[in-house]
Amino acid sequence: MKLQKVIQRLQKLHKKKIDLSLDRTFNLLKKLGNPQDKLKNVISVVGTNSKYSMIKSFQSILNQAGYKCNLYTSPHLQSYRERYVYDDKEIDEDNLADLLEDIEKINGSDNLSEFEALTCAYLKYCEQYKDNVTFIEAGLFHRMDSTNVFKNNLCTLLGSISIDHLSWLENKSIDGIIHEKTTRLLTSKIFINKQENKETTLKIKNALKDNKSEKYFYGDDFNYLTAENNFIQYEDAKGSIILPEPNILGEHQLANISTAIMAARNIFNIKDEHIKKAVTQVDLKGRLQEIKVGKLKTIAQNNRLVCDGGHNFGAGAALSKWMNTLDQDINLIIGMMSDKQHKEFMSNFKGKIKSLTLIDIPNQEGSISKEEFKLKIQDDFTNIKLANNIQEAITNVSNESQNSYICIIGSFYLLGEILNLN
Repeated sequence: MKLQKVIQRLQKLHKKKIDLSLDRTFNLLKKLGNPQDKLKNVISVVGTNSKYSMIKSFQSILNQAGYKCNLYTSPHLQSYRERYVYDDKEIDEDNLADLLEDIEKINGSDNLSEFEALTCAYLKYCEQYKDNVTFIEAGLFHRMDSTNVFKNNLCTLLGSISIDHLSWLENKSIDGIIHEKTTRLLTSKIFINKQENKETTLKIKNALKDNKSEKYFYGDDFNYLTAENNFIQYEDAKGSIILPEPNILGEHQLANISTAIMAARNIFNIKDEHIKKAVTQVDLKGRLQEIKVGKLKTIAQNNRLVCDGGHNFGAGAALSKWMNTLDQDINLIIGMMSDKQHKEFMSNFKGKIKSLTLIDIPNQEGSISKEEFKLKIQDDFTNIKLANNIQEAITNVSNESQNSYICIIGSFYLLGEILNLN
């Protein structure tokens, strides 16, 4: 396939998969005519978790109000096309292949990482849709990420910050991560999502103290309340809104939706009716996504099959809270990449699951083997089972458990394989 071939060539332009620097990005953007400077309505999205959920919630609100959106997100689950959304639609595969070939020719033999090439290509094509609202999700951290190339933006959404990707940092702590995420945020408006704890929120406030942006913190400036019978109320200085139950799973999504509502109300002409309709139509892929039809659902029989790409402690904590709301047994199937904090992530699920099955992530050299994974966590979990593939894992669980939840988690790479298999 043409697209696959050009991506393979781009992957060979730089020896390192990730090399945090902005020089190569700016050099290529200059050759492309600096398309980033021509986009009129940029929203930067930074954070460890919740970025995609905030973007999709915000997009849903804007669509209801008649706005068109462009989205640059990563990683993709099934196709590179998912990263390239213009006018609320994924780019055609042939157009993407042609675009990347053009970028390849213009770049020549200059050093360039794959993500840098993908980002520059996105921005160049986005010139055609420059009047739309354009969401730009940071790839790794933000400070030296190739998405950090704008002179101004409408606002920044700052998602929840958690321990992840420590191998790329000198300061291997939450403080180091906060520094990378918050340094060089543009001066505009910053909307800060709910954090794992008050300490993290205070550290973010301290990190942003010299940034002259208007800052809006979850808990201080906006909030949501829940009560029995699925009662949900959003609140900020503009007033409260009684929300219908969202179409996505997990109470943590209410914080993500709330951050999107706060930003939308402050920047755009948004009515309450737009928001109410939007929260029932958020199109969220790979985040507590229930698979209701397909090959894998057939294997799962009468069990509910739910998948999530969460892979760090913060994401695990959110999943654990969702599990606390369930009445049925929970069977966990998990595969992870080798560079994650496996014990910390798994600590969220102690005492909450009926069974645990470990698998390898197919077609990923950087994944941890199920055998090594077991050695790391066997002191915390009993009766750990191993399966050779996703289908076998689901089959084994379904043979032993009925009317329960089968939750497959631990990696977006694994999630992509699941969606392809289904």
